[in-house]
This record gives sequence, C-alpha cells and structure tokens, in this order.
Amino acid sequence: MSDTAETPGVVTGADGLARPAWAEQSDLLRDYYDTEWGMPVRDEQGVFERLSLEAFQSGLSWATVLRKRPAFRDAFAGFDPDRVARFDDDDVERLMDDAAIIRNRAKILATIDNARATLSLRDDGTDLAEFVWSFRPDETPAPVAPGDVPSTSAESLALSKELKRRGFRWVGPTTMFALMEAIGIVDTHLVASHRRGTSGVW
Repeated sequence: MSDTAETPGVVTGADGLARPAWAEQSDLLRDYYDTEWGMPVRDEQGVFERLSLEAFQSGLSWATVLRKRPAFRDAFAGFDPDRVARFDDDDVERLMDDAAIIRNRAKILATIDNARATLSLRDDGTDLAEFVWSFRPDETPAPVAPGDVPSTSAESLALSKELKRRGFRWVGPTTMFALMEAIGIVDTHLVASHRRGTSGVW
C-alpha cells in the first residue's frame, strides 16, 4: 500500500497523482486544483476577481462558484475594478435578474463597493495585489491531513481588519485565508499532494 493511500483525505487519481479528496470530485475541480489553486496571482484584476469570488462562495460550495465563473466574468465586466466601480442601480438589478450567477444582493453590492475601495488603494500608492501580498507570512502551514489545514491565521485576521478599515466588505478572516490559499500567499497543499511546493513561492 502506498503512503498516500494511508494518508487520510488523500486520493491517488487514475493518473497516479495524489490529491486531496475534494479535488477528485469532478473533472472541473481536478483541473482547477492541478492548474490554478495555490498558484501565484499578482495582478490587481486577478486578485480582485478572486476576492470577489471568495465572497460569493461564502456559505456555498466552491464547485458552485467555479461552474458559474464564466458567467460571473461576463456579468462583472471581467472583474475590471475600474468598470465595476462604475456600476449603478441598473447594474445591480441586471445582476439580480441574471440566473447564471449567484443572485445575492448583499454580495453584489459588496463587490461594487470593493471595486471602489480597490481604486482608492491606488490613491495611497499601492494596488490591491501588492496590498494583499504584503500580508504574506514568514512560514506556511504543512498539513498532513485535511484536518490540519487552518481556516484562519494571524495574517488573514490582520488583512481582514485592514481591508475593512479601507472600505472593503465581505472580507472576513476565513474568507481572506481562503483567498491567501487560492493565490499562493500560503501553501496549504497536503504534504502528500503532487502540488505541494509547486507554486515557486514556498
């Protein structure tokens, strides 16, 4: 029996590669895990998109958001913060009528507010990506089993607090930790996973 077979929460796929069980639930999740999750995202628009999608995911499954991501990109102007910041009441109603996305008024309004807050960061001489990455910790977790993966950190708490101070919404410490995982700021790939240590950051 292989080591990965003995590791709780780790599955060896048909391709012989070890992944967490959640990444083997569908082709969509497997491809996302293998090619995107945990890889560095350092551009403003990319970070804004992922911050927005993490907020929409709150309380739902990531698979639901991932399936709807193309529709979200269409509905939110490719998550261009300059364009989303100009959304008005008509845009809100358009989004609320769009069955292809998650129609949550509070999250839609937060996304628009967050686009405006993203533009405000520029006035302070930084951009959203630089700002979020400035909260990178000195060390990253090294989880063996899914239960070892934290849901928050001192850095995600600090990032959440500072973003809220700067006008961002729906950016709680758990959501911000998920963002930090998704864009490579921390590496929470399980130690036995084929993706562990592949981001070039850790």
